[in-house]
Amino acid sequence: MPADIGTRLKGCAFINEYVSLIPMLLRYGDTTFSLQIPSDRLLGELRTVSPASDPPSQIIDRAIADCEPFFSSFKPGEKVVIVASDITRYTGSELYLPPLVARLNESGIPDRDINIVVALGIHRRQTEQEHKKIVGSLYGRIAVTDHDCDDPGKLAYLGNTSTGIGVEINRTVAEADRVILTGTIGFHYFAGFGGGRKSILPGVASRKACMASHFAVLNPEPGSGKNSRAATGILDGNPVHQAMTEACALVEPDFIFNTVLTPDKRIIAAFAGDWREMHREGCRFYADHFSCTIKEQADLVVVSCGGFPKDINFIQAHKSMEYGSRALKDGGVMILLARCSDGYGHDTFHRWFRFKDLASFEHELRAHYEINGQTAYSTLQKAQRFRVMLVSDLPPEEVAQMGMMPACTLDEAMEKAANILPQDYKAYVIPEGGNVLPVLKTVQGSKF
Repeated sequence: MPADIGTRLKGCAFINEYVSLIPMLLRYGDTTFSLQIPSDRLLGELRTVSPASDPPSQIIDRAIADCEPFFSSFKPGEKVVIVASDITRYTGSELYLPPLVARLNESGIPDRDINIVVALGIHRRQTEQEHKKIVGSLYGRIAVTDHDCDDPGKLAYLGNTSTGIGVEINRTVAEADRVILTGTIGFHYFAGFGGGRKSILPGVASRKACMASHFAVLNPEPGSGKNSRAATGILDGNPVHQAMTEACALVEPDFIFNTVLTPDKRIIAAFAGDWREMHREGCRFYADHFSCTIKEQADLVVVSCGGFPKDINFIQAHKSMEYGSRALKDGGVMILLARCSDGYGHDTFHRWFRFKDLASFEHELRAHYEINGQTAYSTLQKAQRFRVMLVSDLPPEEVAQMGMMPACTLDEAMEKAANILPQDYKAYVIPEGGNVLPVLKTVQGSKF
């Protein structure tokens, strides 16, 4: 085998046909599928190339040290709220929350004055076991509460954004003397990036505020579809990002602590400090290391979300579907591996697929907007633009109603794809679809 088996482009490993000599393992829930594509069909296996990094403990300690100017202003008697992500977004919180709390203790803030609020957005409540996974050794020591977007008594109104969105957030967060936002930075298919300001809106906001901010994904004029700046990897000019940022400014959090993770969930960087500056710096880092330039699009893209929890439900799995579609020709075949052990992610999601054409779908979405409806709309767009085969635990008849072809295994999906693809098809394989963004070389555009 030649020594040079691939070419590195940006932060991604673009591995050429020699990789087909080795079976590729693709994660699916808590198990794996094995895949091998003939070498003359494989354009590449798109993987991220994680930069060398120090042990997570050292990264965390340095990031906490970066926040010393903020900690120095904390005073005994102040109530501190730490906003943490829910189980669908692993952040390494069980590693960094204990030393973060220890530093608060050193500042004179006792455990009883610290509350960890889990930023559910509109997601379901967490189980006791999930709380344990989120807070690690702090469980049973520090108060942990789930945000409730639908309980008016637990919400507080802070003001309006420039576009008129009424910002109601978790009352515990609103009434705290100090607020620390934690989470992880990654691509987001219409907010540009996750992390930072997103801990407030939608993280701990009312359902109404969540829906209003997400509605900004659509252009103002009926029938005009989605705003082109409300897209993956874009912050500047992104109306959803703007709404989230303005809402966060009303809270004025003391600082953020955001991690960057490898596909195997190892912390490789942490950005802590000013909630605006450090979030943007973290987004630049992420884009540099998790974008992958490709020279052409393929007839077939096989995408794994990366296993649990990235494929815990379809709403989460949609991110991999969105990113992977960037590497696919119009009319091409996508095989999406997403177990969806927790179903769709919300009980209203599948109802939207009673609309089979995008025009009527958009009309209803504007009239009765739901966040899950926006994700469903985006799903249907891709299901009609491409031929999507979904390998999942979802009922086959419901997958078909979503405009996709159901399959129980990867082998079954590949057999079905063989009957559709041209004989000389070309393919990409993306083992960690939720972490890598294919970028066609000819496409130019500002990310920030």
